[in-house]
Amino acid sequence: MTIIKVFEKPKLNNPLLIEGLPGVGNIGRVAVGYMIEELKAKKFAHLYSEHFFPFVMLHENYQIHLLKNEFYYWKAKRPGQRDLILLVGDCQSLSPNGHYEVIEKILDFVQELGVKEIFTIGGIATGEVEDTPKTLGAVTDKELLAKYKRFNIDFTAGKKVGYIVGAAGLLVGLGKERGMKGVTLLGETSGFPIVTDPKAAEVVLNTITKILGLRIGMGKLEQRVKEMESFIKKVEALQRKALTQMGKDDRAPVKEEEQLRYIG
Repeated sequence: MTIIKVFEKPKLNNPLLIEGLPGVGNIGRVAVGYMIEELKAKKFAHLYSEHFFPFVMLHENYQIHLLKNEFYYWKAKRPGQRDLILLVGDCQSLSPNGHYEVIEKILDFVQELGVKEIFTIGGIATGEVEDTPKTLGAVTDKELLAKYKRFNIDFTAGKKVGYIVGAAGLLVGLGKERGMKGVTLLGETSGFPIVTDPKAAEVVLNTITKILGLRIGMGKLEQRVKEMESFIKKVEALQRKALTQMGKDDRAPVKEEEQLRYIG
């Protein structure tokens, strides 16, 4: 069961979907979350699923928070810009089958809103701390390579990693089956899921804002990362605790590193 609850159905003109869910370095989550804040994008729907971790979080010791993904929209302000649908969230699916169900649900939803092109943002693990991280890219069609190479994107991700796990990969892969164009932007990072990488997030954020013709100042990014990191670490800690408990159940043990180490 995966459900999308809609608060408002915006009228959008040829919107572009931009995804930033938690993953390695939490680059997508930070970059898209910062865009939402700076653009003052409006939340219009959220998604929750049985494939997310089976717990709710408690804020301030009493307030219940259900794990979910959230959809925001922003309407273009000047020529050359695009209407945007921005997707962020607390987590990704716990299971491989769940990834497919959740992604198909997202694609059904945004396709109804007119989305024909998708950008996903994530991290690519290098195993080292990167002093000058680059934005690596992958596309679903060669024509996109020529279109976006001028934005200083290194399209050699395939030489460094053979696959992209989770939403960052599946959204563009399954989107292609529906005739949607897709681009994945990956920031180079050390590869530790619980360590948020603001430097890599800023590099990818600079790339995506240039592509979209947006003017977003980076002055508040460091403070925003600090605010987000506390929440992200709390979710990660609860996920680890849940995985440990699930490993003690009658079901087959769950390998923590397999469940939490997303590339995307």
